[in-house]
Amino acid sequence: MFKNRGIVTIILLIGVVAIVIGCGTNNDDNGQQDTAEPVIPSHIDYDENDSEQIIDPQNELGFKLLSKVEADDDNNIFISPTSLFMALSMVFNGADGMTKDEMMETLQAKGIEIDELNKSNAALLANLHEKSNSELNIANSIWLNETYSLEDDFQKSTTDHFNAKVKEIDIDDSASADEINDWVEQATNGKITDMVDYPFNQDLIAFIMNAIYFKGDWKYAFDSDLTEDQDFKTGDGNSVQVPLMTLDETLNYLETDQFQAVELPYTGEDMSMHVFLPKENFSLDEFTQSLSIEQWKQWQNEFSETEGTLLLPKFELDYEVILNDPLRELGMTTAFNLDEAEFPNMTQGDDDIAISEVKQKSCVKVNEEGTEAAASTSSEMETTSFNPDSFKMSVNRPFFFTITDNETGAILFMGSMSEPPAVEE
Repeated sequence: MFKNRGIVTIILLIGVVAIVIGCGTNNDDNGQQDTAEPVIPSHIDYDENDSEQIIDPQNELGFKLLSKVEADDDNNIFISPTSLFMALSMVFNGADGMTKDEMMETLQAKGIEIDELNKSNAALLANLHEKSNSELNIANSIWLNETYSLEDDFQKSTTDHFNAKVKEIDIDDSASADEINDWVEQATNGKITDMVDYPFNQDLIAFIMNAIYFKGDWKYAFDSDLTEDQDFKTGDGNSVQVPLMTLDETLNYLETDQFQAVELPYTGEDMSMHVFLPKENFSLDEFTQSLSIEQWKQWQNEFSETEGTLLLPKFELDYEVILNDPLRELGMTTAFNLDEAEFPNMTQGDDDIAISEVKQKSCVKVNEEGTEAAASTSSEMETTSFNPDSFKMSVNRPFFFTITDNETGAILFMGSMSEPPAVEE
């Protein structure tokens, strides 16, 4: 028998940057799919270039969220625009009316029809799945209360375009929570654990999940013999000792009157980390408030190869955030209100459905060898760039960083770091 009112819970999993060494228990069975098999069914009509129309929207979504999400105790933030955009795109397939309009506005994707949005996500999923030089896994799933049934079109869209696993669960059985957590742990190579808690809310209809796992070696590894503890001036003005790694190399570099920036490629150069260091007269908050997609694209064209020395903190970070309020601030209000939400295309029956929680959980670890990851405002910065013959960039104060797919331009992860957490040896 169907219940009268239900709440669909969205859990977003974001694996954050880590270099070579994992963020948790090692697990050789990382749940990655065989790259020889297509991640999107052959009968789905999409072109690999279809992903282009959602890259700017998902990157812009990330920039806008940075100024609205809650930082951890050390004032650090780490989010995945790709994970959030893909999970919300799945939910969007079930929306209608004002809820659909608000979600499209929040996704920064007005004017993109649902079929185009699905094809774009399918193309991005396929493009990222084919990376050969780094380990990159994106997984989607829907865990459905067994007393409900999905609408046929909703299930077909999410399985065909997002490769989503659909599994019915008994919400009164603790084994269901174990099964979901096992899926998350496997999809993130053991880095994200305990994603859902039991007992479940009795109004639960479904968990809709996305998980991202990334692991890549630096193209130019840092020499561990050169790593030494040095002062780092935190966002609150204090100084702490952190291990700074040192790299002397020719890298893509950009400098303006407000920041220094460097690109650190991973092996194969299909993925990169970008590190932006605001100058001492320009705070990290001012920098992140000024981020926009137009500014970001301009900067990407201004990097140039420059010989220099980079000092970069070695750090680990576990981050968790509830995104309900930030998404409301971006205009997605009715989706969280059971009396106003419109999701008629998700499940069969006349149940009222709303989103109860959007959650991101991530970890990151940066060291000398590489990176492993398991999961803005309207003001614009005007800067004058200049390209010196050489550079020295000492990241000994708050900074911003991203992990980007160089082929599509998608920012998989972005974060602001005010105080690098300690690394456990």
